[in-house]
Amino acid sequence: MQDSIEGLRQEFRQYVSQSTTTDDLEALKIKYLGKKGPIQQLMQLLRTVSAEERPLMGKEINDLKVYMEDTCSTLLKELTDKEESEQLQRESLDITLPGRQKAIGNKHPLTQAMDQIIDILIGMGFSVQYGPDIDTDYYNFEVLNFPPDHPARDMQDTFYISPHVLLRTHTSNIQARVMEVNKPPIRIIAPGKVYRNETITARSHVFFHQIEAVYIDKNVSFSDLFATLDEFLMKLFKKEIATRYRPSYFPFVEPGVEVDISCFVCGGKGCSLCKYTGWVEIAGAGMIHPEVLKNGGIDPEIYSGYAWGMGLERLVMMLRGIQDIRLFTENDLRFLKQF
Repeated sequence: MQDSIEGLRQEFRQYVSQSTTTDDLEALKIKYLGKKGPIQQLMQLLRTVSAEERPLMGKEINDLKVYMEDTCSTLLKELTDKEESEQLQRESLDITLPGRQKAIGNKHPLTQAMDQIIDILIGMGFSVQYGPDIDTDYYNFEVLNFPPDHPARDMQDTFYISPHVLLRTHTSNIQARVMEVNKPPIRIIAPGKVYRNETITARSHVFFHQIEAVYIDKNVSFSDLFATLDEFLMKLFKKEIATRYRPSYFPFVEPGVEVDISCFVCGGKGCSLCKYTGWVEIAGAGMIHPEVLKNGGIDPEIYSGYAWGMGLERLVMMLRGIQDIRLFTENDLRFLKQF
């Protein structure tokens, strides 16, 4: 057995000298020190050695095992250092080259504008309420004085998920929810995305963002509505704004008006955004209909209120001089990077 141990030592040294990579060394360790390697075989042969020779042979086998392990550890460090050095030479960095600058993202222009508008209205005493994008026909239409099959529903054709569940057409779906759980005075804004089945053009889309303001209290009048809108527009555009109020019909307000402002893009001369009229419609407004107050559990004989809703995209188009609403949703970085 002693000859076998010495022969194994010589054989191991020969293979060690031929190992030039860490992969070679790993294969060598498995071959000699693995569970099926010669060291384990020698340990099994100890049972055939006499009791007097067994301690001596066991020590020599153990010494050989320690020798192999130490040799492998030493060689592993040498090979690892060598491979790292070669890798550094292959992948050397030229620190004089300019770095690769990471692009820093920014908020979408609509998000920037929404945040700005919310800040202004909070400063004017409004609190923020959010409603669901997917809602029932009851909260989107019926409670707002849109009876089933009423022709006024044609103005807000939308996308139905089921006969009584739909994508909301306005953020007004929050009105009744707030009235049901709060007593006047109520002063809220409701920002969010809305959906309508419309033809996509330079000034309209099938979905857009809207922000609605609602104020309910005793003795609220049309003058409060006009004063609030004028103050809001002055804070938003940071200057006096020419406004125009036109009588209009909305089932949930009575009386109702359309709110127009002078077109910033063309300076009132006429362009595709303002349909060559010099005015851009930005909001619908009016005094909350008594039936809507009743449906929300509020007595219209005691309380009154106003509501107005604005399309965010058209406001941003005015603020930024953008002439096509489709640019907001095309994800063109050439457009978005301007903001």
